[in-house]
Amino acid sequence: MQLVVTRGQTATACADWRKHMQRCGLGVVVLGWTLLGMALVMAQPLPRIPGETVSAGQQYFLRYCSACHGVAGRGDGPAALALRTPPADLTRIAQRRGGHFPVAEIAAYIDGRTVVPAHGSREMPIWGERFGEMGGGGSIGEEVVRGNLLVLIEYLQSIQQ
Repeated sequence: MQLVVTRGQTATACADWRKHMQRCGLGVVVLGWTLLGMALVMAQPLPRIPGETVSAGQQYFLRYCSACHGVAGRGDGPAALALRTPPADLTRIAQRRGGHFPVAEIAAYIDGRTVVPAHGSREMPIWGERFGEMGGGGSIGEEVVRGNLLVLIEYLQSIQQ
């Protein structure tokens, strides 16, 4: 079987192909500029508004921590009496450590995915897993964990006495 193509059909096919490729090329260029713009915006640090992170941290604290640690963070929440080990007074973390607030240690403890045998049994929820699940897991879930830990720790630092 032989395909016979006339000169007019070839010219029309080439013109159609050129138009199609021009549209695709334009789409690729638009997509590229859009992705570049998004990357540049995301690379810029967000402006810090004084108190913004602390306020978000307070909201997270009230939602996730106050049942045990109390609204003021003193370990006197409504669920505290039901626990074998009383919740810590979170307003005195730095005081118990000679005036130093150990950010990495507190972040690891709240996260809870790293077991520290010296700390004994753990009644506190493993917030790293829960926060990660809220973000859908994977790398996005890890970003959610880091963000939640950041705002909680900044809030805890703000309530030190």
